[in-house]
Amino acid sequence: MSYTIQGETGPWEVVIGLEVHAQVLSKAKLFSGAATAFGAEPNSQVSFVDAGFPGMLPVINEECIAQAVRTGLGLNAEIHLWSRFDRKNYFYADLPQGYQISQYAHPIVGRGAVEITLADGTTKTIGITRLHLEQDAGKSLHDQHPTKSFIDLNRSGVALMEIVSEPDMRSPEEAGAYLAKLRQIMRYLGTCDGNMDEGSMRADVNVSVRRPGEGYRTRCEVKNVNSVKFVMQAVEAEARRQIEVWESGGTVEQETRLFDVARGVTRSMRSKEDAHDYRYFPDPDLPPLVLEQSWVNQLRASLPELPDQRRARYIAMGLTPYDAHVLTIERETAAFFEEVARGRDAKLAANWVTGEYFAALNRLKRSVTDSPVSAKHLGELLDLITDGTLSGKLAKEVFEAMLEADEPPGAIVEKRGLRQVTDAGAIEAAVEAVLAANADKVAEYRAGKDKLFGFFVGQTMKAMAGKGNPALVNEVLKAKLG
Repeated sequence: MSYTIQGETGPWEVVIGLEVHAQVLSKAKLFSGAATAFGAEPNSQVSFVDAGFPGMLPVINEECIAQAVRTGLGLNAEIHLWSRFDRKNYFYADLPQGYQISQYAHPIVGRGAVEITLADGTTKTIGITRLHLEQDAGKSLHDQHPTKSFIDLNRSGVALMEIVSEPDMRSPEEAGAYLAKLRQIMRYLGTCDGNMDEGSMRADVNVSVRRPGEGYRTRCEVKNVNSVKFVMQAVEAEARRQIEVWESGGTVEQETRLFDVARGVTRSMRSKEDAHDYRYFPDPDLPPLVLEQSWVNQLRASLPELPDQRRARYIAMGLTPYDAHVLTIERETAAFFEEVARGRDAKLAANWVTGEYFAALNRLKRSVTDSPVSAKHLGELLDLITDGTLSGKLAKEVFEAMLEADEPPGAIVEKRGLRQVTDAGAIEAAVEAVLAANADKVAEYRAGKDKLFGFFVGQTMKAMAGKGNPALVNEVLKAKLG
């Protein structure tokens, strides 16, 4: 179903494109050997190149190039064997050189595509226009002094991938799904950590509105939005603002805006610059970047299994599309599941990981990377269920004990005497004792009160301290009551 916003004069369609800035995972910056670790003391990770000292020459970091190519391959995009760095000229206090080294006319990665899945299960392909590399600027700190702004250049020169989409998204949900999918792909590839709260991934959101069937109208760019939720809110707020402008007889001016999270509105920041405003020209200190096809092929061969491929494999193993989706959202979760399921029933493993295990993580406010139970021990617990040592109920009891101390489940079973009783003679004796103690209810059951069967099952399990094999208890009860 298409998404429209109802204005006072009729329905409006939203047109959305995203420019995502993703910090490259590398130990050094794009053109210098300075470190890139998050959270370091201000100005403690700055080289002469990053600080814009005269005469300092940039030297390309090969790993940053490789990370950009890996990302392009993960986006099913064209890899350009010839690309070039340009100077993008503008003045800002945290840009010491007075220009940013970026790629403009000749990016390293060209057209690609990403498939997103929406809440109703439908899929849509979003086009990628380009991915180019550029260096980040520093950071202005306005809250450290009542009358002065401080500058932290730790981020200056850090490698960024700017991933520009086609204007293919038509709803806040699609924009959110696209951003989440980009983040997921890059985390699987290990090319960006996707920590939006640390600023290592942020989005510029381009929004315009039009009447259904119309051509494009003027767009505005909402700058530096740092969460999936805020991107969706910014789209909604900016679209409604533009609709009000058009419907009141005004004209939307192309400009850069900011999203005010507290008030849920966008605010004007500055008029939108065009490319000619930046006076792009080839950086004279950097020769064109020329890649060998054989090197690109090696990178392609070394790529990990990506989310869509892994999800398809899980569905082929018998998992539901929903379980396959949940288990592949994070690479660490998928790796945990793989170890639990190895050599075991995949559906049983998925049920336990997405059920008891995820519930425990939520309750304890822990994550898969900080797991209270190892995948090895959870797999051993499933083995005890499969071989009949534990019933489902007893397995949950053992699992709770494993959360307290990640011991092997077999040791917990022996220590606590939790082994399931499968001895037919012992179960028969327990059933006979229960029936003898409840002769009146036996008579009622035989007179047609079938619902009492559950009562007998419960009493028998209680008498056996929950250790009776449920299937055998049912079988013996049916025979004795029949």
